[in-house]
Amino acid sequence: MTDFTLDDLAALVADRAQAPVDQSYTAKLLSGGPAKPAKKLGEEAVEAAIAAVQGDRAGLVSEAADVLYHLVVLLRAGGVGLDEVMQELARRTAQSGLAEKAARRHT
Repeated sequence: MTDFTLDDLAALVADRAQAPVDQSYTAKLLSGGPAKPAKKLGEEAVEAAIAAVQGDRAGLVSEAADVLYHLVVLLRAGGVGLDEVMQELARRTAQSGLAEKAARRHT
């Protein structure tokens, strides 16, 4: 198991976002506003889903890493901190998934 966390990934993305566009893929993605990382996130999510359906474990691991990276980049582009997402997950896990989904339908 690794000690690398989503917080580490968010910090790395924040650091690389400050680099020149010609030296950082992260900065290049962010230079296009949220549309570029959103498109990449969608592409990577589809690739992860395909790998899962095909039973390609190594492919799923690789594509899932891409999904997480592009999600963190998109969060940065949208001005949303990873801590906000984690707080929302914590709030949602205070009850069962079915109860939480039912409650969302009524709000």
